[in-house]
Formats: sequence, C-alpha cells, structure tokens
Amino acid sequence: MSWYSDYKKSLKMLEVEEIFDLFFYRPLAFVLVKIIYRTNITPNQLTIGAIIMGVIGGYFYAQGTPLSPTPFIVGALFFMMFNILDCSDGQLARLKKNGTRTGRIIDGLADYIAVIAVYIGIGIGFANNTNNPALYWGLLAITGASITLQAILVDYYRNRFLDYVLERKSTFEEDLDEFRQEYESIKNKKGKWFDRTIISIYLKYSGFQNNLAAKKNSEKLFKATSADFYAKNKTIIRFWVLLGPTSQITILILCSIFNHFDIYFWIMIVGFNSMALINWLVQKRIDKGFRVISGITE
Repeated sequence: MSWYSDYKKSLKMLEVEEIFDLFFYRPLAFVLVKIIYRTNITPNQLTIGAIIMGVIGGYFYAQGTPLSPTPFIVGALFFMMFNILDCSDGQLARLKKNGTRTGRIIDGLADYIAVIAVYIGIGIGFANNTNNPALYWGLLAITGASITLQAILVDYYRNRFLDYVLERKSTFEEDLDEFRQEYESIKNKKGKWFDRTIISIYLKYSGFQNNLAAKKNSEKLFKATSADFYAKNKTIIRFWVLLGPTSQITILILCSIFNHFDIYFWIMIVGFNSMALINWLVQKRIDKGFRVISGITE
C-alpha cells in the first residue's frame, strides 16, 4: 500500500498526466526509484544517466539503414530508457526532497539534448543510405519544428489549467522568484560556480521571455472560479496532453521498432499538427466564453 500511496503522491493531477506516462513510464521509473531510494544516487545523477541513454540512442540510430534496421531497434530501446530515467529523477527528488533548482534546469535540457541526438542519428542513418538525403533532413526539420510547437502549446495550456484549477500563482513568475533567491544565496559561495553559471543563464533567458510576455504573466487572462474553469476545460486538457512529448517519443519508438519512419513523419506533421489546430480552435472558443463572462473584449 505504501508503494501505491507514494506513487500517487509523485503524480500531478490525473487530467494533465500523459497516458503513456501514467501507465508505463512512470510506474517503471517509480520501481527504479524505490530500488535506489536508500543509496547515495541523486536526482541529478539520474538526469545525467538519462542524457547518456539519449545520446547512445542517437548513436545507434546513426548506424541503422532501412535494409538493416536492427540498430534502429537498439536505439529505440535506449531512447525508452532515457524516458524512464527522465521520469525517475523528478520522482526521486520529490520523495527525498533533495531536488535542486540547477537540477530542474538540467532536467529541462535533457529532453532537448536527447531528442536532438536521436534526430541527428536518424538523419545520418538515412542520409548515408539514400540517393536523396535532403528529403530526410527536410522531413526531420519539419517534424522537429512541429513537435517543438506542440510541446510549447501543451506546456502552456497544462500550466494554465493548473494555475486556475489550483488557484496558484503563475508558475513562470514563481520559478523566476525562486531562482533569483537561489542565485542571491549562492553568488558569493565558493565551489558553487557551476550552479551560479547555470542559474544566471536561465535567469537571463527567462527574463527575456518575461519581457516579451509581461502583460500575460502579470495577471490572469480572465476571471474564473476554480470549479468553473475545471468544468469547462477538463475535456480539452486531455486532448492537449495527448500531444505531449511522451506520446511523441512513444510513437517514434514504435515506428523505429517496425522500421516505419514514414508513419512517424505522417503522424507528427499531419496528424498531430491537425489535432493541435483543432484543439486550439476549441480552446479559443472556450476562452472566448470566459472573456464574455468577465466583460473582456478582444
């Protein structure tokens, strides 16, 4: 029972959890966390391990060809291990209460590093074994841009949903405040140069983002009670999280195992982009209803 109780505590609201995370990656990650819980392994070490798995996966993708797909399968398995480790670092940090703000930044970078490594690997694997390498690099570029846009939309609407339903301060503002305080507390400490550098870069980047969207981050878009916002958004948020990074990773893994990257490109470029557009149109209609109720005109 304690395992189940601890596992539930490691989750966000079920409405914003990705389906593959909830029933596959997070349970496996949680078993790993329970196994290593009493060791000296830290969340940051798990993050580094995840990055290594992603880079190794990218290497194997680069060795594969359409006629010799075994390296694709091996690469897919390493990519799956990346995602399990990527889930486990946060779970370990929450259970041990030993997460760091530097670790949160590195955890965010891990996703980009692993996906870029795998995409480059796929590009090299196909480019070296086709008469038209530009086609595959072009498809990868379009797919990369697509999943980036999808991830941004999912992250934005998921965080907004949690902000309203949990009646919490914008996580963007809260994170900036916390990182500023952390930086002030370590800026004169010896041996903290790495943390200072990482947090300083993050603050400059986030400050730039904040200036671009100062109005949006300074106040909520419209007035809504927690219950009303939940009632009107509980369905659409589930469609948003279907487009999340874990779905993207899982589809790539399955298409790699069956050697059908063409299906992956079709799903990401046509299927997921179409779904994102439909979600956005539906979300805009829902938001417009709140603006009318709040007396806000566009």
